[in-house]
Amino acid sequence: MKTFEQPLSAKEEVEYLGIMNGEDLEAAHRARQTLIERNLRLVAHVSKKYMGCGEDMEDLISIGTIGLIKAVNTFNAEKGSRLATYAAKCIDNELLMMFRSRKKITREVSLYEPIGTDKEGNEINLIDICEQEQHDVIDDMDTMAKLRCLWILIEEKLDDREREIIKLRYGMNDRTFSGDEMTQRDIGKMLGISRSYVSRIEKKALEKLKAGLEEANLC
Repeated sequence: MKTFEQPLSAKEEVEYLGIMNGEDLEAAHRARQTLIERNLRLVAHVSKKYMGCGEDMEDLISIGTIGLIKAVNTFNAEKGSRLATYAAKCIDNELLMMFRSRKKITREVSLYEPIGTDKEGNEINLIDICEQEQHDVIDDMDTMAKLRCLWILIEEKLDDREREIIKLRYGMNDRTFSGDEMTQRDIGKMLGISRSYVSRIEKKALEKLKAGLEEANLC
């Protein structure tokens, strides 16, 4: 795999974003290209987790780069996050869309491919012998992408009290849902607040997370 340039520092990123959104069209184009080129290392990093799914790494990087370009074109620095954080989501989304598309085409073809004959010599297709839906690896990756995004949103969008209540309410431990879920009443007793207040905080926090997932196109 080829070597990519080092990413921009936070200060450099702000400078290039400012130039890209400026009135000098030629300078804006150069700044945009720099932002893309200096984030290609991120594309390779995100693409690595899809190795072993039947795609060549170079193809994964090509598709991921499309997501990076979309991220640079649509990034809004006023929302408070770094370009890399936003771009990682866009790259992941682009790769997942590619896998979903190819999965659909492959399934439509492969289910009707002949795989043999029965005792009477009649042709048998895979769809004839599938008795239950097969485990869907791509859907699993989609779910994992949503969970990764959810944890990022919990840390970035919620205040300390909202974060604590959501984690207690839904048994979130070490980036999993393996802990014991607590009722609003029990959380209220633990924190010294009323159940209704816990309910209001939970509702507000869930609305923030839902908006964040919609913004990331993962709902």
